Amino acid sequence: MSEPLRIGILGAARISERALVSPAREGGHRLVAVAARDRDRARAFADAHDVERVVDSYADLVSDPEVEVVYNPLPNGLHGPWNLAALRAGKHVLSEKPSASNAEEAAEVREAAAKAGTVFMEAFHYLFHPVNQRLHTLLASGELGELRHVETVVAMTPPPDDDVRWSLPLAGGAMMDLGCYGLHAQRMFAPWAGGAPRLVSARGGDRSGAPGVDAWLDADLEFPGGVTGSARCSMVEDAWQATCRVVGTRGEAVAVDFVLPHQDDRVVVRTEAGERTEELGRRSSYAYEIDAFAAHVRHGEPLPIDAEDALATMRLIDECYGKAGFAPRPRS
Repeated sequence: MSEPLRIGILGAARISERALVSPAREGGHRLVAVAARDRDRARAFADAHDVERVVDSYADLVSDPEVEVVYNPLPNGLHGPWNLAALRAGKHVLSEKPSASNAEEAAEVREAAAKAGTVFMEAFHYLFHPVNQRLHTLLASGELGELRHVETVVAMTPPPDDDVRWSLPLAGGAMMDLGCYGLHAQRMFAPWAGGAPRLVSARGGDRSGAPGVDAWLDADLEFPGGVTGSARCSMVEDAWQATCRVVGTRGEAVAVDFVLPHQDDRVVVRTEAGERTEELGRRSSYAYEIDAFAAHVRHGEPLPIDAEDALATMRLIDECYGKAGFAPRPRS
């Protein structure tokens, strides 16, 4: 077995349990330390999840010599600053998406990762699950013919009014929290579409009482080969939806939940031969992600995404905001 990763966790966010703690335990990795603004919260988190130590501050965690990998699940606006701090301290970084508040900051993250020579990856866990890999192989095999259109929808019920996802200073908004998945997924179809997509148009709506914060945003894309894309996101819907539909000249395929495929692992394929539903497995996409991250850190196995990829997604996010009449998210 490979030497386990030695992971430090920034904050005591709820997402950490499913996104990191459980898959890290499954992979045999060590949870070395945790830091939170409130030490009592950090202690409670450590006790609940068998984290080895509590440290006094985020700065102490990123400089801790025993911490090898920093996991950053902080609010969006704190991704950039602490990703930069961790990279400058010589750590590998697994950051919740997006990597920064805007493209300017994401470029600094890319530069810091290159200078450090360490691994930086946005936690686009969905990409590592067999559900999303299947959409790619269906195109690569030719079963769907030539790609013509990609449609992504990521929508959820409204978070509470005081949720950080509604905070402009903390880089909130539907595009930052949900739409980044759709745009990233669109970008991953570039090999079958003649290259990376460009933004054609976008429109969105403000959160009531929170000017500048997008409650929903729709984007239209076009790829160099003439393939079109539609990416919709919303934090004001009646139910969760996360579909990815690819349409080719010979058929189409739909991932019923491409963002959380371990909750619904169905891919529905429709061709002239008929319709079938494939079930690709309920193992957590977060577990596949940590496996791939560890394999890269320990053995140099290739990763499909890095700091350059994170910058490309962030540039597209900023362009969507501009076309829809919003400003890019401010730096914290």
